[in-house]
Amino acid sequence: MEPDLSSLTEQVERETLTLRDVENEIRKVIVGQDYLVDRLLIGLLARGHLLIEGVPGLAKTLAVNTLSRTLAIQFRRIQFTPDLLPADLLGTLIYDQRHGEFRPRKGPLFTNLLLADEINRAPAKVQSALLESMEERQVTLGETTYDLEEPFMVLATQNPIEQEGTYPLAEAQVDRFMLKLKIGYPSRDEEKQILDRMLVEREHEIQPILGIDRLHHLRRLCDSIYLDNKIKGYVLDLITATRDPGSAGMEDLAPLISFGASPRASLFLARSSKALALVRGRGFVIPEDVKEVAADVLRHRLVPTYEAEAEEITTDDLIERLLEQVEVP
Repeated sequence: MEPDLSSLTEQVERETLTLRDVENEIRKVIVGQDYLVDRLLIGLLARGHLLIEGVPGLAKTLAVNTLSRTLAIQFRRIQFTPDLLPADLLGTLIYDQRHGEFRPRKGPLFTNLLLADEINRAPAKVQSALLESMEERQVTLGETTYDLEEPFMVLATQNPIEQEGTYPLAEAQVDRFMLKLKIGYPSRDEEKQILDRMLVEREHEIQPILGIDRLHHLRRLCDSIYLDNKIKGYVLDLITATRDPGSAGMEDLAPLISFGASPRASLFLARSSKALALVRGRGFVIPEDVKEVAADVLRHRLVPTYEAEAEEITTDDLIERLLEQVEVP
């Protein structure tokens, strides 16, 4: 049974005013970066973790910090370094001499919004400490498992892997991120605005807009955004084409893709498309929504072959070809 789209759209239009308020607060600090701000909101609405990649100095950390100030929820930041230990994230068991038992001392992972800053500057054993919490929203200390409070969202920043002192993230770790964002340099005009704003040192007062109850309401509204069966079919066609391009009529891509996207990608692409529709003020998903977020969902899930790397074909190039060749409903 199809929903009443007119009623749903009216509700969406009302609720997106709140999202505009969040954007306006972020804009008090962040110049430009429309792509980054949109994706932060998508992750927030779609219950997804985000991996943000860019060279140092592009306001990745500042953007996440500013977003946290617009939310009336608990926020913590962890600076990832080569000497960080898993217990520095998760916490540990401390022996209580008075009671003769071990008691948990919970780490900074027990929060609503976690900024994992420069996540790829810590070794794999520290990165793997996030696996359980990101997927199952829980943390195990000793023999006891503790549920994390909702909402729980990891926003991780990383420098390009070619830079000095970085470690590649494991595939299992990367696949838990809904979106991987690639941030570029600002335009000349945007950089002039940054100069004008930042040369005069002042504290920008950011108003908290969203509390936990309001955020849960927006997330339920995001779930109710209408996704037509034809759009679902388009999502599935895109994902299955990454796994077997030849059977999808894309024989030219078959030698270039070593591994395709996991089933998690289908779910994340559908959910992020719904969230984008909500951010745009619509109660339904259109094919352009899917196409707009496809690169962010897929770029960390496709593994190019050695042949593709030899020809300097990137995952973004492969995704662009997929979007050109897969039939749009």
